[in-house]
Amino acid sequence: MGGTSRSSSQSRSTGASRSSSASRTGSSRSVSASRTASQESSRSRSSSYGSSGRSSSRGGYGGGSRRGGRKKRNQRNYMTIAIAGAVCILVILAVVLAAKGCGRKTAVGESQTESQISGEVMVDGVSITGMSREEAKDAILAGYPWKMTVSYEDDTYEVENLIADRVDQLLDEIFSTDQPQESYSLDVSGMEDLIQAQVEAMAAKWDKPAKNGEISGFDKESSSFTYSPEENGVVIDQEKLASDIRSAVEEKKFDAAITATAKEVEPEITAAQAKDMYRVIGQYSTTTTANKDRNTNIKLASECLEGKIIQPGETFSFNDTTGPRSEDKGYKPAGAYVNGELVAEPGGGVCQVSSTLYNAVVFSGLKTTERHAHSYEPSYVTPGEDAAVSYGGPDMKFINNSDTAIALRAKLEGSLSSKMTLTISVVGIPILEDGVTYSMHSEKVADLDPPEPEYVEDQTLPPHTEKIVEQADMGSRWTTNLVIKKDGEVISDELLHNSTYRGHAAVIHRNQTDEQVTEAGSEATETSPTASSVAGEITPMETDGMTEDDSGLEASNAQTAADSQPAATSPAPTVPASTAPAEAPAETTAGSTGQVVAPPPVTQAPTVENGPGV
Repeated sequence: MGGTSRSSSQSRSTGASRSSSASRTGSSRSVSASRTASQESSRSRSSSYGSSGRSSSRGGYGGGSRRGGRKKRNQRNYMTIAIAGAVCILVILAVVLAAKGCGRKTAVGESQTESQISGEVMVDGVSITGMSREEAKDAILAGYPWKMTVSYEDDTYEVENLIADRVDQLLDEIFSTDQPQESYSLDVSGMEDLIQAQVEAMAAKWDKPAKNGEISGFDKESSSFTYSPEENGVVIDQEKLASDIRSAVEEKKFDAAITATAKEVEPEITAAQAKDMYRVIGQYSTTTTANKDRNTNIKLASECLEGKIIQPGETFSFNDTTGPRSEDKGYKPAGAYVNGELVAEPGGGVCQVSSTLYNAVVFSGLKTTERHAHSYEPSYVTPGEDAAVSYGGPDMKFINNSDTAIALRAKLEGSLSSKMTLTISVVGIPILEDGVTYSMHSEKVADLDPPEPEYVEDQTLPPHTEKIVEQADMGSRWTTNLVIKKDGEVISDELLHNSTYRGHAAVIHRNQTDEQVTEAGSEATETSPTASSVAGEITPMETDGMTEDDSGLEASNAQTAADSQPAATSPAPTVPASTAPAEAPAETTAGSTGQVVAPPPVTQAPTVENGPGV
């Protein structure tokens, strides 16, 4: 028994021990599983899963705890995906809504007609609710019909619509916001410049400037000018008219009918005063030759200038004034340079008229707009101070830049068969200040070689000899300055223009044969159109312009200040001097050797003051 008791005791002890050990082992496993579950719960931030894990551990059901953990982890992943998806949807929705809002604003800016006003909006009592931009504009303009007019005497002026732009500006403001105000008013302030522009347009239409007494015509029988009477003028009262329009606009009386008023203005110069004020303001004289045909041409051209009236702002053209210089108008044939050859053309000498006029115009203060130099140096004026003309080609033009009409006088004194004096005057109210005079000063700056000599076969000469029939002339280049003086002292001396002239080729007769013809002298003479070896004389001719070049001019040492009398003038912008066929050589007499005597230089007279009243 005793042994059995021990055995039983031992058995119980052993079983208890095993049971206790197993219990501890199970407890240890449960704690370990619980810790693992707790760590996983901490990572997943799921408190419910941790509680379940701990509860399972306490129950000692280790295998069930692991299966439950996997299930919970799957649920956790589904929730994370669902949350992330919801966030993405919200972000996309926000972006779409924002883009849609911007699109609405852009659409409003780009196409106002596609939007309509949703709220109640009034503009000065005109409802534009639910309208597009164009509909709203039409409604506002219909509420403000523009029919403003201004009348003066029997004429009516329709004032331009001054509010149309303001309506557009107001609609820009209304349609640029999603929440417009309920009431707006059209702003019509700050329109002074627009109103003044309309006033000036009406003044330009209705103003009538006062008319001064001035030269209006010329009586050739009495050789005197006639004068037009002065006339009062009227000018619109611009200040009052602008005020009336501004008041109507500010009161929004856009259909107002306004009457303009005018003031009478008196002229500055009466006819009686004009007669005393008009005088010679520019004058120049030159001496002609004794060539009758040439003098006839000068007479005809100068008669076209006599009494010519040029109004303020009007341009004078020499070619237009004289017209074609043709034989049916009485112009005589005279020598002309055509491609360097002397030929007979009508109108020779006319360039002396245009050159004399040019000097008078420059000295008077008028503005020259076209002037050309000749091809060859002239002999009746200083080179650089000529003005070549040719109908249909080079012209001499000037503009009346004064405030009153001017007139021309052209006087040719002497017999057509002898030397004559040509004087051209500009008559007007003085343009230059008292004590101010203008003159031209020309200088030769370069000599140019003449062309190659022209040889003419002449068997009247001894065999293998030659004789200079016409001496070569050098070409030249000149500068011309405009000299301005005040009370006799130079205050300005500036370049006016440059001129270039070609030289003349020498004409040489020669006999290159072994024989001399003694009985055909007259026949030999006829072969030379430019010279006579028997008489030893050369008589070159002249014309004006490209094919009408002056020739047959006689220069003399006796030509003095009386031959050229420039008067005061003003600077005149000129076109660049272009080369037109110039004056042919002056008339000269060959010596016994057959050589041509070069013409003496021309003397230009000193400047004179303005002449007495005309």
